[in-house]
Amino acid sequence: MALSLYVDTERWRAHQQTVLRQFPGLVPVCKGNGYGFGHERLAEEVTRFGSDVIAVGTTYEAARMKDWFSGDLLVLTPFRRGEEPVPLPDRAIRTVSSVDGVNALVGARVVIEVMSSMKRHGVMEEDLGKLRASIEDVRLEGFAIHLPLDRTDGTDAVDEVIGWMDRLRAARLPLETMFVSHLKPQEFALLQQQFPQTRFRARIGTRLWLGDHDATRYRGSVLDVTRVVRGDRFGYRQQKAPGDGWLVVVAGGTSHGVGLEAPKAMHGMTSRAKGVARAGLATVNRNLSPFVWDGKQRWFAEPPHMQVSILFVPEEAAEPRVGDELTAILRHTTTQYDRLVDN
Repeated sequence: MALSLYVDTERWRAHQQTVLRQFPGLVPVCKGNGYGFGHERLAEEVTRFGSDVIAVGTTYEAARMKDWFSGDLLVLTPFRRGEEPVPLPDRAIRTVSSVDGVNALVGARVVIEVMSSMKRHGVMEEDLGKLRASIEDVRLEGFAIHLPLDRTDGTDAVDEVIGWMDRLRAARLPLETMFVSHLKPQEFALLQQQFPQTRFRARIGTRLWLGDHDATRYRGSVLDVTRVVRGDRFGYRQQKAPGDGWLVVVAGGTSHGVGLEAPKAMHGMTSRAKGVARAGLATVNRNLSPFVWDGKQRWFAEPPHMQVSILFVPEEAAEPRVGDELTAILRHTTTQYDRLVDN
């Protein structure tokens, strides 16, 4: 009995091929928990479709991935002087976001990230002169720009990239390769058309692995079902059953990521009102679970345990049986499955 990730492999791989065609030279990103699939599985997929490079989040991820992928390893977290050294092969490429970082990596393969409107990290325009003198001591693999997902101020992603291309060119820096993130296919094609002497490489993770939502499905196995009537005490905290029905023990708890939720950016009154409603229900121990049974998401009977969750299913719904599987609406990047099933 397990929390399982079911993958429609043919459909999933067909989607990968669509994205690869939209972004020639794509750099697949395999960071964090491997977008829910795991690093080893994604390394197999990248090897299968023949990419020469894979992007990982940290040096620690690169140290693990080197045993599963034989191509280049692009580390996305920028190098910082004084960081813990992690042994990596020569095929590792470090991202740097400062002139100091370039100066500290003499002889290394590097990608230099410039400061975008994300304002997260990157070389500033005023440092480009110093940068030109520093790159002679490294093996420059290209420049990179990491763009925001949303542009609420009406600015244009292509214009932002063009602006940096012009600045780099004015500083007489080499523009053979530019790594980009969060561009639409038409935006990517437009840049490649406008700068034919530069090879643009899109770093893509979510769109590549999770872009077809119907290609994957989480399901939790029902482990136990107990009949209750309104007022029965149950669970760690001996709460009362809210009505007649069943307590359903299903595989999937906090160790799997069930019950974990990343903060959401609220846009508009509707999403804010829903957020307020959820918070209000939580104060009276009413929390909606990610598990679906008989066409509806069911309420947690109590907070999820480490490896299982207990749900309340009212008597008007179909009675669950041990061995049934409940679909679970879970975020891939925060979920750890027990088993992966290829269909």
